[in-house]
Amino acid sequence: MTSSQALPKGSRILVTGANGFIASHIADQLLKLGYVVRGTARDEKKLEQIRETLLSRHPDGHFEGAVVPSFSDVSAVTAAVKGIDSIIHTAADVSMNTDPNLVVPHSVEGVQTLLKAATSVPSIKSFVLTSSSISAVKPDPGNTSIIDQSSWNDEDMKLAWAPPPYSPERIFSVYAAGKYATEKACWEFVAQHKPHFTFNAVLPNFTTGPILASWQNASTAGWLMGLWTGHEGGTGVMLNFPPQWFVDVRDTALDHIAAAIFTDINKQRFFSFAEPFNYSRAVGIFKSIDPSKTFPPAPENEGEDKFRVQNGPAEELLKRLGRSGFITFEQSIRDQIELSVPHTAGPRSFGA
Repeated sequence: MTSSQALPKGSRILVTGANGFIASHIADQLLKLGYVVRGTARDEKKLEQIRETLLSRHPDGHFEGAVVPSFSDVSAVTAAVKGIDSIIHTAADVSMNTDPNLVVPHSVEGVQTLLKAATSVPSIKSFVLTSSSISAVKPDPGNTSIIDQSSWNDEDMKLAWAPPPYSPERIFSVYAAGKYATEKACWEFVAQHKPHFTFNAVLPNFTTGPILASWQNASTAGWLMGLWTGHEGGTGVMLNFPPQWFVDVRDTALDHIAAAIFTDINKQRFFSFAEPFNYSRAVGIFKSIDPSKTFPPAPENEGEDKFRVQNGPAEELLKRLGRSGFITFEQSIRDQIELSVPHTAGPRSFGA
């Protein structure tokens, strides 16, 4: 790495939705590395929560806040990107609404507004989108297909846009459609407008690891914590969640950071997938931590995720930041139990 290929320490990086699980770890690692973080949240309360959390961990860190109620709000977005050197866009619609008309157009409009605003700021060198594994592939235990740069989850897109009624069964399909359409809109924008900054997407799978604040729902890690604590909602979600890959939140945070600060990287989709897991494996690790705990039995014919994922480039990003590779599933779970702050928020029923 040469100095011309990396944003220098002290550069100002915008992290949208900074109070979210993955975003909070991105901001945390950026502060640790010596960058200035400008984080957005939908309101002042959420912004103050993440500010206090991060500065308690990094008393000498430089964190700025910006309230962005909606990324369709042009004036708020324009103010948020002023003077920025890089953007990591993690904010997303996590309402888990079953009507795609209330999720997909709004998601696309928001990212387009942010991209347009970024093109008017000459200092911006890079833009990283938090996409999702669900943008590329629908979980399908036993399927041995290759997942690569060309993979798109057309199946959930079709299910999301099927005629009404918009029943609860399509919650994850509509969420997937929002992620799919948002990422597609970004690639179309880049192809059409050829912005002066680099653009990359990071696609995390089921994300686990330490939870930084008690008030965070913590997305998928919140569901896993719910299983550990016996929370009915978290346990129910985990029992019904299909086998798939996982990634530790600290690893996917570093994937985002590397894609942002190494400006020789451009127009890539990084699959932040560490290794496959299923409910039985999670419970086995939990029992090894505390043999006295009991858990519901695994679903019948549970299966395993056998997709062949091209995750090597995402692992190489970690190595560029000094890591040897991905954190294992067992280590991630152990760290989540041992290192998380006391978790009082409880998991969402669905969503991130």
